[in-house]
Amino acid sequence: MGVFTAPENLSGHEQVVFCQDKSSGLRAIIAVYSTALGPALGGTRFYPYASEEEALHDVLDLSKGMAYKNAVAGLDLGGGKAVIWGDPVADKSEELLRAYGRFVESLGGRYYTACDVGTFVEDMDVISKETSFVTGRSEDNGGAGDSSVLTAYGVFQGMRAAADHKWGTPTLAGRTVGVAGIGKVGKHLIAHLIDDGAKVVATDVSERAHDWLKTTHPNVDFVDTTEALISADIDVYAPCALGGALNDETVPVLSAAIVCGAANNQLAHPGVEKDLASRDILYAPDYVVNAGGVIQVADEINGFNFNRAQRRASKIFDVTGEILRLADREGVPPAVAADRLAERRMANVGRLRSIHLP
Repeated sequence: MGVFTAPENLSGHEQVVFCQDKSSGLRAIIAVYSTALGPALGGTRFYPYASEEEALHDVLDLSKGMAYKNAVAGLDLGGGKAVIWGDPVADKSEELLRAYGRFVESLGGRYYTACDVGTFVEDMDVISKETSFVTGRSEDNGGAGDSSVLTAYGVFQGMRAAADHKWGTPTLAGRTVGVAGIGKVGKHLIAHLIDDGAKVVATDVSERAHDWLKTTHPNVDFVDTTEALISADIDVYAPCALGGALNDETVPVLSAAIVCGAANNQLAHPGVEKDLASRDILYAPDYVVNAGGVIQVADEINGFNFNRAQRRASKIFDVTGEILRLADREGVPPAVAADRLAERRMANVGRLRSIHLP
C-alpha cells in the first residue's frame, strides 16, 4: 500500500491511496478530496478500467464530485471515492472485498465507503466484516439498504424543481422524459415519473433491462440507442448511466429543454455547461439532484431511519431551486452556481475547525 498527499496537479486532493493485495487480485484506489466538513463519504466503483491511469482519473473526478455533493446536500461530511480495477462479474470475491475492507479500515475513519457502479448491498455487508467505516449495508445488518431508492427520489425532486423553474409548475405531468440507463436508479425514477403523469422513453444497452421494462412498464417506449433518445422529441433528458453524457457530440443535437439525471460527472469537459446555456437548455447539476443516495447512506452512520432520510432528500427540491435562482442572479450556468454554493459552505464551515475546542 502506498499513501501520499496529493499535489495540486491531482485536483487538490488531500490524500490518494493505492491498494493492492496480490493473493485476492485486489487493485484499488481510494481518493479523499476534502475532510473540511467531516469524514469523506463516497461509494466504491468496481469497473474494468482499460488502465490504471483511467482508474485514477475516474476516482479523482468522482471524489471531488462527492465533496461538492455532500456540501450542497447540507451534510457534515467531506468527499471521497474509491475504485476497484477489475471485472465485477469475474473478479469479485469475498477475499477481495475483505482485503479492500482492511484498506478502508487502515484510514482510521477518514473515509466511509458505500455502493456504486459494480458494488451492491451484499458487497457492503462483506466489507463490513473488516471495517466499521462502511455504509449502504443491508437492513438485516443494521444498514440503509439499497441507496438507489432515495437517489431516484432525489433526482425526481430535482426534476420537479427544474420544471418549476422552466415552465412554472413543479410537475412532469404531460411532459416526455427520456431516461438513458435502466439500472438501479433508472428503474425507480421511471416509476416516479409515471406516477406523476409523465410519458417516458427509455434506453439501455442491456437486453435484461429491456425485458424488465417490457414486463414492468409496457407503456414506456424503448429506443435502441442513446443517440436516438437524445434526438427524439423529449422535454427532459435524464442521463442515468455512466458519466460524460453531455459532450460536444450530444449537446448540439439534444432536443430536451431540461437535463436532469442520476449519472455522475455528466459534463464531459469544462465549457459544456456554457454550450447548454447557449442553447437555452436548463441543466440541473448532477451532484445536486443525485444526492439522495448519499443522504440515505449518511443517515446510516448514526442509526438509519428511512423516513428521516427521505425528508432530508425531499429538500433536494429546495436546493435545486435555490441554485437555479442563484445562477440567474449571478448570470452564470447552474453548474457554476452549484460549485460556488458548495465551495462557500466548505470554506465557511470548514473555517470553524480553527476554533479550538477543549
